Amino acid sequence: MKQSQHLLDNAVICSKLAKRTTDKQAKTHFKRMEDAWRALAREQDWLDGEITPVEASRLGRRSASGNPHPDAERTGSAPSSVG
Repeated sequence: MKQSQHLLDNAVICSKLAKRTTDKQAKTHFKRMEDAWRALAREQDWLDGEITPVEASRLGRRSASGNPHPDAERTGSAPSSVG
């Protein structure tokens, strides 16, 4: 399994925890953690030469309107926005 997939798995866990909690502060915390894990996954893909720096930058700018990582559909996690 790719290293970035492990990072995406952590993002999925955070997403699930955010959906389950009713505490607004905890929900925000988990969503931020999810975003951070996804950013790390993009960085790992770049380090592994799987995506170019331009792709990594473009993917990093996506918000709730699009998946922040190309493997996001495979993990079954919906993208989130913090705000």
